[in-house]
Amino acid sequence: MTDLTSIIGSINTATNKTGAASKTLSADMNTFLTMLTTQLQYQDPLDPMDATEYTNQLVQYSNVEQSIQTNTKLDQLLSLAIYNLGVQATGYVGQTVQVLGDVMPLENGAAKATYTLGQNVASNNILIKDLDGNIVYTLQGDTTAGTHDFIWDGKDDYGNQLPDGAYQIVVSPQALSGQASPTVTTTIYGRVSGVASDETGIHIGLGEATTTNLDNILTSRGTNYWDEIVASAKGNESALINENV
Repeated sequence: MTDLTSIIGSINTATNKTGAASKTLSADMNTFLTMLTTQLQYQDPLDPMDATEYTNQLVQYSNVEQSIQTNTKLDQLLSLAIYNLGVQATGYVGQTVQVLGDVMPLENGAAKATYTLGQNVASNNILIKDLDGNIVYTLQGDTTAGTHDFIWDGKDDYGNQLPDGAYQIVVSPQALSGQASPTVTTTIYGRVSGVASDETGIHIGLGEATTTNLDNILTSRGTNYWDEIVASAKGNESALINENV
């Protein structure tokens, strides 16, 4: 998925739009000046045309031209910034990153997420769903306030190994009696497989099934970190680990 050509393509699209506007204005200006010159040649010397309207139009053309030139410079600066950002983002390839979100990649039979509870809760149901919305695994999560790790070996409720892909983690805590509904924040981990971009920004591929925006990345780990996640998941006979961070 590492695709700097898509980054360059999105830059060129914006630049081409400004260039097209400039060409259109130039053509319109040439047409206007041709018509003005022709009318001036054939005007009645005893009843000359009012030049005020022509002057106003010339001023308007000049203002538009200056605006387009300004946009051209801004496009160039933006293009350079986007390109540099995309190039820098390729440095994440191969690393494991932690990002805000709840759709995690299952890769090599392992997945990792975290959930943060804003307060102690009475109970905490965790559901793992496939992208069709089917519940494939359930368990009781931690009930204490704070951030908790979640590592999954990709097995369903019946012990069957599920295929690698994208799965959603849904954390549903129940508040203690008399307390307000607790807040929950989830993050997921994934090994960066590539970088691409479009008009909405820079995108990071996680494994082979999920993507995230560059600005969602919270932390990054070394190239061996995902192997540690895999080893941790496969070494746990109960298939899931819940531990305090």
